[in-house]
Amino acid sequence: MDNTKMKIAYVIVNRNGRSFWNRVGVAFVNSDGSINVKLEAVPVSGEIQIRDYVPREEVTGTTLRGSNGHHREEDSLADMA
Repeated sequence: MDNTKMKIAYVIVNRNGRSFWNRVGVAFVNSDGSINVKLEAVPVSGEIQIRDYVPREEVTGTTLRGSNGHHREEDSLADMA
Protein backbone atom coordinates (compact mmCIF):
# COMPACT_ATOMS: atom_id res chain seq x y z
CA MET A 1 0.00 0.00 0.00
CA ASP A 2 1.11 3.54 -0.76
CA ASN A 3 2.10 5.03 2.62
CA THR A 4 1.39 8.57 1.40
CA LYS A 5 -2.34 7.72 1.29
CA MET A 6 -2.45 6.28 4.81
CA LYS A 7 -3.02 8.37 7.93
CA ILE A 8 -3.27 7.59 11.65
CA ALA A 9 -6.13 8.87 13.83
CA TYR A 10 -5.22 10.04 17.35
CA VAL A 11 -7.03 11.39 20.38
CA ILE A 12 -4.96 13.98 22.23
CA VAL A 13 -5.34 13.98 26.02
CA ASN A 14 -3.81 16.74 28.17
CA ARG A 15 -2.55 15.67 31.61
CA ASN A 16 -0.33 17.63 33.99
CA GLY A 17 0.67 20.12 31.31
CA ARG A 18 1.63 17.41 28.78
CA SER A 19 -0.18 16.18 25.68
CA PHE A 20 -0.48 12.42 25.12
CA TRP A 21 -1.42 11.09 21.69
CA ASN A 22 -3.43 7.85 21.76
CA ARG A 23 -3.95 5.99 18.50
CA VAL A 24 -7.65 5.24 17.87
CA GLY A 25 -7.76 4.33 14.18
CA VAL A 26 -6.55 4.77 10.62
CA ALA A 27 -7.59 6.87 7.65
CA PHE A 28 -7.07 6.43 3.92
CA VAL A 29 -7.05 9.09 1.21
CA ASN A 30 -9.10 8.03 -1.83
CA SER A 31 -8.21 8.84 -5.45
CA ASP A 32 -10.79 11.69 -5.46
CA GLY A 33 -9.26 13.27 -2.33
CA SER A 34 -11.99 12.11 0.06
CA ILE A 35 -10.97 10.26 3.25
CA ASN A 36 -12.24 7.02 4.80
CA VAL A 37 -11.70 6.70 8.57
CA LYS A 38 -11.79 3.40 10.49
CA LEU A 39 -11.97 3.88 14.27
CA GLU A 40 -11.31 1.35 17.04
CA ALA A 41 -12.45 3.86 19.68
CA VAL A 42 -14.41 7.10 19.78
CA PRO A 43 -13.04 9.98 21.85
CA VAL A 44 -15.16 11.40 24.67
CA SER A 45 -14.22 14.90 23.51
CA GLY A 46 -15.35 14.16 19.96
CA GLU A 47 -12.05 15.53 18.62
CA ILE A 48 -9.67 13.45 16.48
CA GLN A 49 -6.26 14.45 15.09
CA ILE A 50 -5.33 12.77 11.79
CA ARG A 51 -1.64 12.61 10.89
CA ASP A 52 0.47 11.11 8.12
CA TYR A 53 1.50 7.51 8.70
CA VAL A 54 5.14 6.92 9.71
CA PRO A 55 6.23 3.26 9.46
CA ARG A 56 7.25 1.76 12.80
CA GLU A 57 10.69 0.86 11.45
CA GLU A 58 11.42 4.60 11.24
CA VAL A 59 10.43 5.17 14.87
CA THR A 60 12.31 4.03 17.98
CA GLY A 61 10.67 3.40 21.35
CA THR A 62 7.02 3.76 22.33
CA THR A 63 7.10 7.48 23.12
CA LEU A 64 7.38 9.69 20.07
CA ARG A 65 7.79 13.41 19.74
CA GLY A 66 5.35 14.85 17.25
CA SER A 67 6.16 17.58 14.76
CA ASN A 68 4.43 20.03 17.12
CA GLY A 69 6.81 19.14 19.97
CA HIS A 70 4.23 17.25 22.06
CA HIS A 71 4.78 13.74 23.32
CA ARG A 72 2.80 11.01 21.60
CA GLU A 73 2.13 7.67 23.26
CA GLU A 74 0.98 4.79 21.08
CA ASP A 75 -1.68 2.82 22.88
CA SER A 76 -1.94 -0.95 22.92
CA LEU A 77 -4.38 -1.31 20.02
CA ALA A 78 -3.54 -3.99 17.50
CA ASP A 79 -1.83 -2.68 14.39
CA MET A 80 -4.75 -1.69 12.16
CA ALA A 81 -2.60 -0.83 9.16
